Amino acid sequence: MKRAHSLARLNGRILQVFSRRTTIALRAALPLRLALPHLEPVLALNVTKEVQKDTLVIVRARELAADCPPAWADVLPQLLQATKEIDRTFLARVGTFPVGIVIRYDEITPIRTRRMKLLYDAALRVLAARDGDRRLRSAMQATFSRDEFGLLLNDLFRLYAEETRSLSRSVRLPGLLVPLREFIAQELFNVMLRVARPLAHEIAAATYRPEPPVE
Repeated sequence: MKRAHSLARLNGRILQVFSRRTTIALRAALPLRLALPHLEPVLALNVTKEVQKDTLVIVRARELAADCPPAWADVLPQLLQATKEIDRTFLARVGTFPVGIVIRYDEITPIRTRRMKLLYDAALRVLAARDGDRRLRSAMQATFSRDEFGLLLNDLFRLYAEETRSLSRSVRLPGLLVPLREFIAQELFNVMLRVARPLAHEIAAATYRPEPPVE
Protein backbone atom coordinates (compact mmCIF):
# COMPACT_ATOMS: atom_id res chain seq x y z
CA MET A 1 0.00 0.00 0.00
CA LYS A 2 2.98 2.34 0.51
CA ARG A 3 3.60 2.12 -3.22
CA ALA A 4 0.06 3.27 -3.97
CA HIS A 5 0.41 6.21 -1.62
CA SER A 6 3.74 7.24 -3.18
CA LEU A 7 2.05 7.22 -6.60
CA ALA A 8 -0.87 9.20 -5.18
CA ARG A 9 1.51 11.78 -3.69
CA LEU A 10 3.24 12.18 -7.06
CA ASN A 11 -0.12 12.61 -8.76
CA GLY A 12 -1.09 15.20 -6.14
CA ARG A 13 2.07 17.21 -6.77
CA ILE A 14 1.38 17.16 -10.51
CA LEU A 15 -2.17 18.44 -10.00
CA GLN A 16 -0.96 21.18 -7.67
CA VAL A 17 1.52 22.36 -10.31
CA PHE A 18 -1.23 22.29 -12.95
CA SER A 19 -3.47 24.34 -10.69
CA ARG A 20 -0.74 26.91 -9.93
CA ARG A 21 0.21 27.29 -13.59
CA THR A 22 -3.48 27.71 -14.47
CA THR A 23 -3.96 30.43 -11.86
CA ILE A 24 -0.91 32.33 -13.12
CA ALA A 25 -2.21 32.11 -16.68
CA LEU A 26 -5.69 33.24 -15.59
CA ARG A 27 -4.26 36.34 -13.94
CA ALA A 28 -2.72 37.29 -17.28
CA ALA A 29 -5.94 36.67 -19.23
CA LEU A 30 -7.65 40.04 -19.52
CA PRO A 31 -11.22 38.75 -20.14
CA LEU A 32 -11.13 36.73 -16.90
CA ARG A 33 -9.71 39.31 -14.51
CA LEU A 34 -13.12 40.57 -13.36
CA ALA A 35 -14.32 37.06 -12.60
CA LEU A 36 -11.08 35.79 -11.07
CA PRO A 37 -11.80 36.94 -7.47
CA HIS A 38 -14.90 34.73 -7.60
CA LEU A 39 -13.25 31.79 -9.39
CA GLU A 40 -9.86 31.62 -7.68
CA PRO A 41 -11.05 30.47 -4.22
CA VAL A 42 -13.15 27.75 -5.87
CA LEU A 43 -10.24 26.60 -8.03
CA ALA A 44 -7.97 26.40 -4.97
CA LEU A 45 -10.44 24.17 -3.16
CA ASN A 46 -11.17 22.20 -6.30
CA VAL A 47 -7.61 20.97 -6.69
CA THR A 48 -7.74 19.58 -3.14
CA LYS A 49 -10.94 17.77 -4.06
CA GLU A 50 -9.36 16.34 -7.21
CA VAL A 51 -6.27 15.13 -5.35
CA GLN A 52 -8.53 13.34 -2.84
CA LYS A 53 -10.54 11.72 -5.64
CA ASP A 54 -7.44 10.57 -7.49
CA THR A 55 -5.93 9.16 -4.30
CA LEU A 56 -9.11 7.17 -3.80
CA VAL A 57 -8.83 5.73 -7.32
CA ILE A 58 -5.12 4.87 -7.01
CA VAL A 59 -5.49 3.24 -3.58
CA ARG A 60 -8.48 1.25 -4.83
CA ALA A 61 -6.41 0.05 -7.80
CA ARG A 62 -3.72 -1.16 -5.40
CA GLU A 63 -6.25 -2.95 -3.18
CA LEU A 64 -7.57 -4.86 -6.17
CA ALA A 65 -4.19 -5.51 -7.80
CA ALA A 66 -3.39 -8.33 -5.37
CA ASP A 67 -6.39 -10.30 -6.65
CA CYS A 68 -7.90 -10.60 -10.08
CA PRO A 69 -9.21 -7.05 -10.64
CA PRO A 70 -13.01 -7.02 -11.00
CA ALA A 71 -14.73 -5.56 -14.02
CA TRP A 72 -14.67 -1.76 -14.16
CA ALA A 73 -18.49 -1.79 -14.17
CA ASP A 74 -18.34 -3.29 -10.66
CA VAL A 75 -15.74 -0.83 -9.36
CA LEU A 76 -17.24 2.35 -10.83
CA PRO A 77 -20.39 2.66 -8.64
CA GLN A 78 -18.31 2.40 -5.46
CA LEU A 79 -15.89 5.07 -6.66
CA LEU A 80 -18.64 7.43 -7.82
CA GLN A 81 -20.40 7.17 -4.47
CA ALA A 82 -17.15 7.84 -2.61
CA THR A 83 -16.43 10.89 -4.78
CA LYS A 84 -19.83 12.32 -3.88
CA GLU A 85 -18.76 12.23 -0.23
CA ILE A 86 -15.66 14.23 -1.21
CA ASP A 87 -17.92 16.63 -3.14
CA ARG A 88 -20.04 17.24 -0.04
CA THR A 89 -16.97 18.27 1.93
CA PHE A 90 -15.92 20.52 -0.95
CA LEU A 91 -19.34 22.20 -1.08
CA ALA A 92 -19.32 22.75 2.68
CA ARG A 93 -15.94 24.49 2.42
CA VAL A 94 -17.06 26.58 -0.56
CA GLY A 95 -20.03 27.66 1.55
CA THR A 96 -17.69 29.63 3.80
CA PHE A 97 -16.88 31.93 0.86
CA PRO A 98 -19.21 34.55 -0.64
CA VAL A 99 -19.91 32.29 -3.62
CA GLY A 100 -22.42 29.56 -4.31
CA ILE A 101 -22.03 26.44 -6.41
CA VAL A 102 -24.04 23.44 -7.54
CA ILE A 103 -22.46 20.26 -8.90
CA ARG A 104 -24.29 19.21 -12.06
CA TYR A 105 -23.91 15.45 -11.88
CA ASP A 106 -25.73 14.86 -15.17
CA GLU A 107 -22.94 16.79 -16.89
CA ILE A 108 -19.99 15.92 -14.65
CA THR A 109 -20.45 12.16 -14.11
CA PRO A 110 -19.54 11.08 -17.68
CA ILE A 111 -16.41 13.28 -17.60
CA ARG A 112 -15.46 12.08 -14.14
CA THR A 113 -16.00 8.46 -15.16
CA ARG A 114 -13.63 8.76 -18.13
CA ARG A 115 -10.95 10.42 -16.02
CA MET A 116 -11.19 7.86 -13.21
CA LYS A 117 -11.04 4.96 -15.69
CA LEU A 118 -7.95 6.41 -17.37
CA LEU A 119 -6.21 6.94 -14.02
CA TYR A 120 -7.33 3.57 -12.64
CA ASP A 121 -5.97 1.64 -15.63
CA ALA A 122 -2.69 3.56 -15.55
CA ALA A 123 -2.32 3.02 -11.79
CA LEU A 124 -2.93 -0.73 -12.16
CA ARG A 125 -0.16 -0.95 -14.75
CA VAL A 126 2.37 1.16 -12.85
CA LEU A 127 1.71 -0.59 -9.54
CA ALA A 128 2.05 -3.98 -11.22
CA ALA A 129 5.41 -2.87 -12.64
CA ARG A 130 6.52 -1.81 -9.14
CA ASP A 131 6.27 -5.38 -7.85
CA GLY A 132 9.76 -6.20 -6.73
CA ASP A 133 12.39 -3.58 -6.01
CA ARG A 134 11.57 -1.12 -8.78
CA ARG A 135 11.39 2.53 -7.81
CA LEU A 136 8.32 4.49 -8.88
CA ARG A 137 10.17 6.32 -11.64
CA SER A 138 11.57 3.07 -13.05
CA ALA A 139 8.12 1.49 -12.92
CA MET A 140 6.65 4.39 -14.88
CA GLN A 141 9.42 4.17 -17.46
CA ALA A 142 8.82 0.43 -17.80
CA THR A 143 5.07 0.96 -18.24
CA PHE A 144 4.93 3.86 -20.69
CA SER A 145 7.19 5.39 -23.29
CA ARG A 146 7.95 9.08 -22.80
CA ASP A 147 5.44 10.05 -25.50
CA GLU A 148 2.77 7.75 -24.06
CA PHE A 149 3.24 9.24 -20.61
CA GLY A 150 2.99 12.78 -21.98
CA LEU A 151 -0.23 11.89 -23.81
CA LEU A 152 -1.64 10.26 -20.67
CA LEU A 153 -0.96 13.38 -18.60
CA ASN A 154 -2.44 15.63 -21.28
CA ASP A 155 -5.61 13.49 -21.44
CA LEU A 156 -5.96 13.56 -17.65
CA PHE A 157 -5.44 17.34 -17.61
CA ARG A 158 -8.03 17.79 -20.35
CA LEU A 159 -10.66 15.80 -18.47
CA TYR A 160 -9.80 17.76 -15.31
CA ALA A 161 -10.35 20.94 -17.32
CA GLU A 162 -13.69 19.69 -18.68
CA GLU A 163 -14.99 18.97 -15.18
CA THR A 164 -13.69 22.33 -13.94
CA ARG A 165 -15.48 24.08 -16.81
CA SER A 166 -18.73 22.44 -15.76
CA LEU A 167 -18.12 23.44 -12.15
CA SER A 168 -17.36 27.05 -13.10
CA ARG A 169 -20.74 27.35 -14.81
CA SER A 170 -22.33 26.99 -11.39
CA VAL A 171 -20.28 29.59 -9.51
CA ARG A 172 -22.44 32.50 -8.31
CA LEU A 173 -21.23 35.67 -10.01
CA PRO A 174 -22.14 39.36 -9.57
CA GLY A 175 -25.11 40.50 -11.64
CA LEU A 176 -23.03 42.22 -14.30
CA LEU A 177 -21.04 39.04 -14.96
CA VAL A 178 -23.98 36.60 -15.09
CA PRO A 179 -24.56 37.09 -18.86
CA LEU A 180 -20.88 36.22 -19.37
CA ARG A 181 -21.05 32.95 -17.40
CA GLU A 182 -20.69 30.65 -20.43
CA PHE A 183 -17.96 32.82 -21.95
CA ILE A 184 -16.03 32.80 -18.65
CA ALA A 185 -16.38 29.02 -18.31
CA GLN A 186 -15.14 28.48 -21.86
CA GLU A 187 -12.23 30.89 -21.43
CA LEU A 188 -11.23 29.09 -18.23
CA PHE A 189 -11.27 25.81 -20.16
CA ASN A 190 -9.19 27.31 -22.97
CA VAL A 191 -6.59 28.62 -20.52
CA MET A 192 -6.35 25.23 -18.81
CA LEU A 193 -5.78 23.53 -22.16
CA ARG A 194 -3.04 26.00 -23.05
CA VAL A 195 -1.32 25.15 -19.78
CA ALA A 196 -1.91 21.40 -20.05
CA ARG A 197 0.03 20.37 -23.14
CA PRO A 198 3.40 22.04 -22.41
CA LEU A 199 3.19 20.99 -18.76
CA ALA A 200 2.51 17.38 -19.76
CA HIS A 201 5.55 17.42 -22.05
CA GLU A 202 7.67 19.07 -19.34
CA ILE A 203 6.76 16.45 -16.73
CA ALA A 204 7.29 13.59 -19.19
CA ALA A 205 10.71 14.95 -20.15
CA ALA A 206 11.73 15.22 -16.49
CA THR A 207 10.46 11.71 -15.73
CA TYR A 208 12.36 10.12 -18.60
CA ARG A 209 15.55 12.16 -18.26
CA PRO A 210 18.48 9.76 -17.71
CA GLU A 211 19.63 9.73 -14.12
CA PRO A 212 23.31 10.61 -13.56
CA PRO A 213 25.49 7.58 -12.87
CA VAL A 214 26.41 6.87 -9.29
CA GLU A 215 30.11 7.56 -8.79
